[in-house]
Amino acid sequence: MGLTIGVDLGGTKVAAAVVDEDGTIVARTRSETPNTGADATVGAILEAVRGLREQHPQVEAVGVGAPGFIDERRSTVLFLTNLAGWRHRPLRAELEQALGLPVVVENDANVAAWGEAVYGAGRGEEYLVCVTVGTGIGGGIIVGGQLYRGRFGVAAEVGHFRVEPNGRPCGCGNRGCWEQYCSGNALVREARWRAAEDREGASLMLSYGDGSPEGINGLDITDAARRGDRVAIASFESVGRWLGQGLADLAAILDPGCFVIGGGVSEAGDLLLEPARRTYTEVLTGRAYRPLAEIRQATLGNDAGVVGAADLARHL
Repeated sequence: MGLTIGVDLGGTKVAAAVVDEDGTIVARTRSETPNTGADATVGAILEAVRGLREQHPQVEAVGVGAPGFIDERRSTVLFLTNLAGWRHRPLRAELEQALGLPVVVENDANVAAWGEAVYGAGRGEEYLVCVTVGTGIGGGIIVGGQLYRGRFGVAAEVGHFRVEPNGRPCGCGNRGCWEQYCSGNALVREARWRAAEDREGASLMLSYGDGSPEGINGLDITDAARRGDRVAIASFESVGRWLGQGLADLAAILDPGCFVIGGGVSEAGDLLLEPARRTYTEVLTGRAYRPLAEIRQATLGNDAGVVGAADLARHL
């Protein structure tokens, strides 16, 4: 195929792009995700795709990345985490009927992983794990150059393996999930707690907001850490150690050639990745007798979703 369209559906945005075979974005559009239910969101997806097709009528297929459980046929949305009203919705059939084009529907972390594997930091690796550290944690697994989806299509929910029995409650209903200790939310929680304990050490970070720990946000933490705020740096150290521990556990099971770390928190670079690499090396089982997988920062940024979804549409 030549041109395809990738759609990245999120809790706040519907991003779409026309992508060529080299992974280059030719045209793009973005709108807010409607808050009036699934029908309106499907309408927003159709509007985005139709608008792009008017500019590029030679588009041959559409891929959609959605934040939740997609069935094994890459067709039905079983459940979307942060969007109300999405339960067992046959999205692929709806879109194909409305657009007259072949469509594939996939989990958003899977499409990001595929984008990084084909065009980004994982290019050339046939065995890799992509971990997106954002508000929560998402994951995608590539095995033998193929996206691993599991028997029922819902594999790689890595943010919800439990690292602390009876630990912090998670939105999934369990307690002690990895994303409760290693995510954007976890970073903010850690920084606020540490700032309350050490206001002097957090003086720079506190100065960005209203002066209270509750006013600290993720961007404040990253900027303050880059400028030497010791509490902000310690907060990244804590979250980075949890990241390294989780990657070591995944390596013991999956043995990838590399890990690609994406998501908004990864934009802090070595503030997050250095403690992760250090911990990974320290705790990996059998570390003295096995090769170590590389831990790389993702390179496609916010485009990983649309680029990955567009390329998956070429592999229907």
